[in-house]
Amino acid sequence: MSISDLYASGTHKENKSHFASIVRLALVDNVIKKGEQKLLVHLAKGLGITQEEYKDIFKNHHKYPIEPPVSYDDRIERLFNLTKMILADNEIGKNQVFLLQKIAMGLGFLKQNVKRLNYEAIHLVMNEVDLDEFIIAIKKLNVK
Repeated sequence: MSISDLYASGTHKENKSHFASIVRLALVDNVIKKGEQKLLVHLAKGLGITQEEYKDIFKNHHKYPIEPPVSYDDRIERLFNLTKMILADNEIGKNQVFLLQKIAMGLGFLKQNVKRLNYEAIHLVMNEVDLDEFIIAIKKLNVK
């Protein structure tokens, strides 16, 4: 196996883990709404999740631990995707916000910043900022 194969498989494993976190957020209220389903399909394609993996992740989403990417920008992008899922059905549930905080800590964001960080992430996504603006804003907020 070449180095590029190892990297690709490691990245794909991270992508499956990330998709499982997104599914957990979507299922926190035990219902997948139309907006959530549309976003799930879109993100699955973007993450290279096969139809078979999609079904397995839905069925066994708790079997996939959070695997944060090494890149800080990639971790912020994960937060962006997760926040978009919270807002996909135009409702923000208390349980979704709590789960987002736990996932954000699993992604490596500082515990003392997570509540403020998630509040800002929700605010930014509600205001339809693009990923580049989101990354800049989160970097300014997530300081030690």
